[in-house]
Amino acid sequence: MQYFVQQLVNGLTLGSIYGLIAIGYTMVYGIIGMINFAHGDIFMLGAFTALIVFLILGAMFYSVPVVIALLIMMVVAMLLTSLYNWTIEKVAYRPLRGSFRLAPLITAIGMSIALSNFVQVTQGPRNKPIPPMVSQVYDIGGISISLKQIIIVVVTALLLALFWYLVNKTSLGRAQRACEQDRKMAALLGIDVDRTISITFIMGAALAAVAGTLFLMYYGVVAFSDGFVPGVKAFTAAVLGGIGSLPGAVIGGLMIGFIESMWSAYFSIDYKDVAAFSILAIVLIFLPSGILGRPEVEKV
Repeated sequence: MQYFVQQLVNGLTLGSIYGLIAIGYTMVYGIIGMINFAHGDIFMLGAFTALIVFLILGAMFYSVPVVIALLIMMVVAMLLTSLYNWTIEKVAYRPLRGSFRLAPLITAIGMSIALSNFVQVTQGPRNKPIPPMVSQVYDIGGISISLKQIIIVVVTALLLALFWYLVNKTSLGRAQRACEQDRKMAALLGIDVDRTISITFIMGAALAAVAGTLFLMYYGVVAFSDGFVPGVKAFTAAVLGGIGSLPGAVIGGLMIGFIESMWSAYFSIDYKDVAAFSILAIVLIFLPSGILGRPEVEKV
């Protein structure tokens, strides 16, 4: 039982990171019906930005409290990745918004490759490790829970609550929901659709940057290729939870995390991805819209 609960804790931690990335996918898809496949590389870029900030802080100051260092890393990563995602949306996606549906998808894949190669050229192809930032581990009834796991879960819960409030209780959220229902009608009612979509891309990038910072803190290493697999799994989590639903994205991320953790613990670790995607297929057979997704109503 202790081993089982330990794997639940590990799955909760991993799923929280997937959930943060998945929120960015689900927000963008909910408004413009597009999968931003460059989002995983925005997550990777956030992790690299946090790494560079960490090295700069270590070079400039003899000792910086961990809480302050993490906050600075998160803030700088959020600002830089938001700028990148805003630029990508304005330059690569906005001109194609009225074209056929495959054009933005192809462009998103191209932007993903461009970002990955940009980081590979500027930072090198090797893994970039950092010293452990948080090393405290608590033993609770024979179950090891590290402080960094607690930080990841708490940050995910706080950000989910904050973004749920923004989407459901603020004027920006009303504009986003209006654009999700009908962009043309929203524009006729005075909503700046382009601005709303840009802000949505910025919000998604900020969440991906936080996930990248937490990923770096948890694993202590990052590489230029780390955007692809977590990005695909986060997209899977968004679909599993019901794309367009913020709580659904986090629930999907937690499910993927639990499946991977349990499969790795009791079966072969080589097939954990196969297990995760197989369960996704089974769930979608019975729940085509995902766990919390709404059935799509076709407009006539």
